[in-house]
Amino acid sequence: MSESFSPPESVGFIGLGKMGEPMALRLARAGYRLLVADASGEAVTRFMGKARCERASSLRQLGASCRVAVTMLPDGKVVREVLLGPDGVAAGLNTDSVVIDMSSSSPVGTRELNRELAGRGVTLIDAPVSGGVRKAVDGTLAIMAGGAAATVERCRPLLEVLGRVFATGATGSGHAMKSLNNYLSAANLAVTAEAMLAGERFGLDPAVMISILNASTGRNSATEHKYTSFVLPRNFASGFSLGLMAKDLRLALELARATQAPASLLAACTRLWSDAESELGFRADNTEIVKYLETRSGRGDEDD
Repeated sequence: MSESFSPPESVGFIGLGKMGEPMALRLARAGYRLLVADASGEAVTRFMGKARCERASSLRQLGASCRVAVTMLPDGKVVREVLLGPDGVAAGLNTDSVVIDMSSSSPVGTRELNRELAGRGVTLIDAPVSGGVRKAVDGTLAIMAGGAAATVERCRPLLEVLGRVFATGATGSGHAMKSLNNYLSAANLAVTAEAMLAGERFGLDPAVMISILNASTGRNSATEHKYTSFVLPRNFASGFSLGLMAKDLRLALELARATQAPASLLAACTRLWSDAESELGFRADNTEIVKYLETRSGRGDEDD
């Protein structure tokens, strides 16, 4: 098996957004030599003020300078463009190189991208993450790694700087797991919001409701964390956008339909979040789904 990617390995890192920046910073502090790129030159300049790294002169140059390239981008379309577009990363990569896509991408699209990269002698693993900005900062993300077992092991030293690695199976399985996880996360928040609104309007105290739910069978990630940290204080600042959550739901629905799995609740949840995205905008915080539901006062399923 090829040697693992351990410090001081040179790593190309593309995408220095809310999640990408703290992840890349952890890699730099762990001793990896980073060559970084982002669509925003300001993001690169800001990051260079925080970590020892180099700015890539082009995506092709980044690929030619590193055996491993990490993408942390908004969606699979952007990943494809960065990797396979004119003068993209793949044009510079050598055989035996590995691309780690840590974005939330389409599982179906990832399998197709894997075939195209394999034709160039490049290996792909999909390793999306869960845990948000806080866990990106402290290196405790859940990392869902799909791909050949030997390749995942080769990348494990790098990935373990960022969090706990779960090998999920073949390429595309990591992205499948991420989209399904976010379906459950989105559904928990929406269901909790509906229950909370009904209780409040009946006269229950929201803080008391949350305390009881967290000691009862209704407990979930929304009651334990999102409501206590972001909804009840009305700051709506979880750091993950409503638009990205809606996108991940659409990916989960695409997966369910591709596999002919039952998806009636998933379809309804996807419709709800897509409607909220249309009204509040892509950049609204995902916890603002509560605000959207508050505006639907007095309307039931018969009005949908």
